[in-house]
Amino acid sequence: MLVLKTASRPRSSATATVFDEIDAGIGGRVAEAVGAKLRALAESQQVLCVTHQAQVASKADRHFVVEKSAAKGRTRIALRELSASERIEEIARMLAGEKITDAARENAREMLAAA
Repeated sequence: MLVLKTASRPRSSATATVFDEIDAGIGGRVAEAVGAKLRALAESQQVLCVTHQAQVASKADRHFVVEKSAAKGRTRIALRELSASERIEEIARMLAGEKITDAARENAREMLAAA
């Protein structure tokens, strides 16, 4: 789908495209390439992408996190935009998992700077 969208970009009349976990089953260099394609597509239209890959998330202009909570038998889901420092932490978490290290934070900073 991403290839089709980027190939038809000049002729497309779409103003927004949503990709839900377009990066499922990929990682590393391929995820980096997908992130770059999404960023290029975003030059001509709005792109919303649900991702679990730091390589994809780091290419975005804006980064949101979905937060799920349960209380009194009800489940709530909230969407929240991350600040610059929160974005570093989130990308570091995506890279490192539960235990976020200084090395993961530095890697996140480098990824964001390179985008």
